[in-house]
Amino acid sequence: MKEKQRGNRQILILTYSISFVFLCMAGYFVYFMAVKSQKVINNPYNKRQEVLAKKVQKGKIVSADGKVLAKTVTDEEGNDTRVYPYNDMFCHIVGREDNSMTGIEGRQCYPLLTSHANPLKQLGNTLQGKKSPGDTVVTTLDYKLQEAAYRALGNHKGAVVALEPSTGKVLAMVSKPAYDPNRVKQDWEALTNDSNEDSALVNRATQGLYPPGSTFKVLTAIEYMMENPDTYQKFQYECKGSDSFSGNIINCYGKTVHGTLDLKSALAKSCNGAFAKIGTTLDVSRFRKLTEKFLFNKELSVDFEYNKSRFSLTEDSDLGELTQTVMGQGKTMITPLENAMIAAAIANKGEMMVPYAVEHVENDAGQVVTQYNPESKGQIIEESLAKKINKMMQAVVSEGTAHSLQGLPCTVAGKTGSAEFDSEGTSHAWFIGFAPADKPKIAVSIVVEGAGTGSEYALPIARQMFEEYFGN
Repeated sequence: MKEKQRGNRQILILTYSISFVFLCMAGYFVYFMAVKSQKVINNPYNKRQEVLAKKVQKGKIVSADGKVLAKTVTDEEGNDTRVYPYNDMFCHIVGREDNSMTGIEGRQCYPLLTSHANPLKQLGNTLQGKKSPGDTVVTTLDYKLQEAAYRALGNHKGAVVALEPSTGKVLAMVSKPAYDPNRVKQDWEALTNDSNEDSALVNRATQGLYPPGSTFKVLTAIEYMMENPDTYQKFQYECKGSDSFSGNIINCYGKTVHGTLDLKSALAKSCNGAFAKIGTTLDVSRFRKLTEKFLFNKELSVDFEYNKSRFSLTEDSDLGELTQTVMGQGKTMITPLENAMIAAAIANKGEMMVPYAVEHVENDAGQVVTQYNPESKGQIIEESLAKKINKMMQAVVSEGTAHSLQGLPCTVAGKTGSAEFDSEGTSHAWFIGFAPADKPKIAVSIVVEGAGTGSEYALPIARQMFEEYFGN
């Protein structure tokens, strides 16, 4: 009797074990189909794309205002060619098909090779040996704003990013030097040659890492206000154009003498000495935590290629590195995308949204088959603090280094920057900002490589973008 009970127990254990394994396999299958399948299919090495391409003509990629940014053209012999009507203007964000897919082309390959056309239409196409129309990917990109950014950047190397603060929608993304995705195969050798210093294949907007220069003073000011909520308004510094901090000489740009400054005017006039002084009072551990809340050293959760921004200051760093870091120099590195996210978070009352570039996917009849919704990274700073730093950034325009942005149809808040990156003092020109300052609809981040000051080179680009966006 005992042997029979033991045998039944073993059978039950085996049955439960097999059932458990089966449930795990079923659960993973559901997870794979719901979460990982599209990523696997989107892989350029996945042969299923070739199978889909035989049945479906790859769909269009269009701007939010209906401009066709990528399409497939079929010749009389049935050969498909991917065509980019605006050549290099959208090359980094839209991406390419040839020589390894990038951008939206790569991330949305499966939807573009999927057809949600009428089933009867698809059946008819199959019987006639025709391809069914692939779905259309509708982006968040504003054609006119993209064109304005592209033209304003001109022949300079650099990048421009524009976001909608309340949602994270990418309104424009330009990187230069650029390349023509229609000619990738012909130009590949020249584009990838070691002697080519343009790095045109790199999306500087999301992958370019630069010292942030004085745009970083926004975060330094936030940290100082957080550590001194009751006394920051009493901050005062006498700027003489140059100052020494334990033997570390800090000069304001051109050794300009700013005189007596409070925190708002120190930010408005971008006084290096004032911020170096502030840096010596900060809790470095708390400051590092703040930068990481703003996603330095962190994943951005965006659906396109990017590099992490870097903040390396620690409690073991010396005073020289500290004073350089709080001014946006030192070892800190940031992408134009993340600088745009910082500006957008302040504009959005302290809440940071995840940037995204695809609004929805629709079939050939215009019916939405997939909708993409805004995603929040959370409340990075308190709303009251965001409003205060917003006011201070408005002073940068009304009485400080960004005064050339006055006269627009709305009030702008922002911060200029000139980030030195070599021993000769050559600077990247920066600007981050948003408008209208009271109810922000657009946030921008601009970097012009090796150009000089942000006031001289980045602000004209920002002005053209704001003028285009607000119709002036």
